[in-house]
Amino acid sequence: MPGAVTISASYGTAGAIIGPVVAERLGLEFFDRAIPVAVAQRLAIDAEEALAHDERPPGLVDRLLSALANVAVPIGADTGSEMGATRTSFCESTEAVLRQIADGPGGVVLGRAAMVVLAGRPDVLCVRLDGPLEARIAQAVRLHGVDEQTARSEQRAADRAREAYSHIFYGVGQGDPKLYHLVIDSTAIPVEACVEIIVEAARARFGVVDGSHVPGQVKH
Repeated sequence: MPGAVTISASYGTAGAIIGPVVAERLGLEFFDRAIPVAVAQRLAIDAEEALAHDERPPGLVDRLLSALANVAVPIGADTGSEMGATRTSFCESTEAVLRQIADGPGGVVLGRAAMVVLAGRPDVLCVRLDGPLEARIAQAVRLHGVDEQTARSEQRAADRAREAYSHIFYGVGQGDPKLYHLVIDSTAIPVEACVEIIVEAARARFGVVDGSHVPGQVKH
């Protein structure tokens, strides 16, 4: 299937669960951890360090935000690696990876402000997963097996980092519905139903009927 699905997910909305299943259903590759590795290669950052810092918020990207927001010269990360990255080069590298995904065989991308980078393309469906704060906390406790205090701490760090990324780099708020074709409260709708909704929306967006791509049927 041609096309890409971008998923922006606030903490506790099961984005890391829904994304891979959507990708599998659509026959596309799922991209999350692979993106910081690709960006690391472009910026000559050690890939293992990039993955290690990207595993949980604040990740590698988030640790750079405050510095990138205030300087326009190469900086060094506290990991000891030479970053050689300005705000512009960092954005361009991430954007290049995202466009490479969309221009190639497609994929399902979680995060990285892909809904902004790939906005306006007829072969891209942009999805937002959100929900009331207390419902997201409760769902995180249930899905991640953490206690409520831990969930609240993770929520503050994760949502703050993701919002900072989209605001600093692109001047947008992740909760802005104008950025998306589809917004789902995945705390109120079961994961399985969320997957079905996104899959059907993607097929309609990409002009796929009964599993086959119909030329000229890509939705604008």
